[in-house]
Amino acid sequence: MNTINRKKNQITGHDLKIGDIIGVARFKEQVEISKEAQLRIIKSYETVKHKIDNKKPVYGITTGFGQLSHIVIDEKQSRELQKNLIMSHACGVGKPFNEEITRAIMLLRANTLANGHSGVNLRVVETLIEMLNKGVHPVIPEKGSLGASGDLANLAHVALVMIGLGEAVYNGVKMDGSSAMKGAGIPIVELEGKDGLGLINGTQIMTALGSLYIYEAEFLINTANIAAALTLEALQGLTDAMDPRIHRVRPHMGQVKCAEDVRELIKGSTYVNKSGRIQDAYSLRCIPQVHGASLDAINYVKNVLNIEMNSVTDNPIVFPDDDEILSGGNFHGQPLALALDFLAIALSELANISERRIERLVNPQLSGLSPFLAKNSGLNSGYMIAQYTAASLVSENKLLASPASVDSIPTSANQEDHVSMGAISARKAGEVVENLRHVLAIELMCAVQAIDLQEPETLGKGTQEAYKIIREIIPVLDTDRVLYHDINKVVELLKKHDFVEDVMKTLNKIKE
Repeated sequence: MNTINRKKNQITGHDLKIGDIIGVARFKEQVEISKEAQLRIIKSYETVKHKIDNKKPVYGITTGFGQLSHIVIDEKQSRELQKNLIMSHACGVGKPFNEEITRAIMLLRANTLANGHSGVNLRVVETLIEMLNKGVHPVIPEKGSLGASGDLANLAHVALVMIGLGEAVYNGVKMDGSSAMKGAGIPIVELEGKDGLGLINGTQIMTALGSLYIYEAEFLINTANIAAALTLEALQGLTDAMDPRIHRVRPHMGQVKCAEDVRELIKGSTYVNKSGRIQDAYSLRCIPQVHGASLDAINYVKNVLNIEMNSVTDNPIVFPDDDEILSGGNFHGQPLALALDFLAIALSELANISERRIERLVNPQLSGLSPFLAKNSGLNSGYMIAQYTAASLVSENKLLASPASVDSIPTSANQEDHVSMGAISARKAGEVVENLRHVLAIELMCAVQAIDLQEPETLGKGTQEAYKIIREIIPVLDTDRVLYHDINKVVELLKKHDFVEDVMKTLNKIKE
């Protein structure tokens, strides 16, 4: 049986938020179209029908596609044209997106159609939403998009199921699209007018991926601050670099915020300022500057995504009030491609500086602690290879952070001669998210171990909570054990977000 959450999310085409995407994609909340959006969709569809009835040449409706746009299609062939479009464009390859990503893609496609500028039949949008609500999840291969004209090759796999073709997962079973729709009691759709083009021409693959990853990134920047604060204490770091006066004279918002968070996390600590050093290495001293720059980047990317998810990104665009259908380039993914490349770079830097702090923790010449944080080093290797793993992930991130958006390759007989590669930018950012989470998990493990190797002092109120939570799931490393189990436990903890939420609640108490 499907376990669908019955909470309703009303889509209007204008006010979808990342939290709404998470609710529908991850927690299977229900979706409905607002009455106002329904009226806009109907009005837009009637404009398209009027153009067809009056034999007006309109791209993708009464003409072919791409380089074939000069070929006029007879009205009687309109339905065949739209079906052929879906079948011929469903060229995605690679492993399929998981259920969460698939649901985000479907929601975002429905939301852009709800704007009322795509000229599709209302029943097309209603069918897409019914599939979401009943748990019919098309099998969408992850590769094949150029990021212009949108994510055609992948989105076509959603439309395939709507017309009874392709493959879908229903009730946990992969089956052909027709069987899935029949099992859920959803009539298949006969496409006409601009229905097919309206379903596949847009940026919903890269927007879905970006929205899910930016949600994770917001937790990871907080995780990075917490891990850094614990390491600062474990290495008896200096607090001068967190002084608000320093950050007031260079007031980048992210820098100011990260310095404030670290100050609050270590408030009350007696571990800090005991080293006798005049100043710390950059990986400690420049935490606010490096983390803060990444936070500013995350906020920039989030703003781009918030605009994109409520935008009309197909072509041509229907303007019912003006009785016009205009051909443009809103499907082009360049705004997202640049932003998601930026996200990968920003998160890679969080991993870079975290790995340098891990090195300072495990290196006895830098920490003054037992080599590799082992209690009986030599016999035990401690966290030696955990640092190797972090270094490997950081090096991988350096490749993944190379921008896809600077690449382009002409397609459609050179009609589509500049493309964004935004979907590749998005997929790379997702890999960086996973790698960063693992690096931060290793830093947290090393930091609490370094604290346990010292004479007990008082941790900050925030870091004390972080220490307690980590130690609840992994014990002190007294002798060598299989460490990948520990790493996986901390990674799973970070995925659930409870760790960050519980620590940040402690910070709120401090501020009160």
